[in-house]
Amino acid sequence: GVKESHQMTIFRIIAAILHLGNLEIQGERDGEACSVSSEDRHLSNFCSLLGVEHSQMQHWLCHCK
Repeated sequence: GVKESHQMTIFRIIAAILHLGNLEIQGERDGEACSVSSEDRHLSNFCSLLGVEHSQMQHWLCHCK
């Protein structure tokens, strides 16, 4: 009973979440900081699926505000 367009949106969000779970986050400075490689294909897929900017997502995954 769910429209096809809504199904595709749901599948895209679920796929993005699964890619986010596969990100490789590297700890730095004895666990005080972290980073995500700009070459990480899961980050690229996540950003493509959700339409978010790659560099911003890479930054905000490792910084709190």
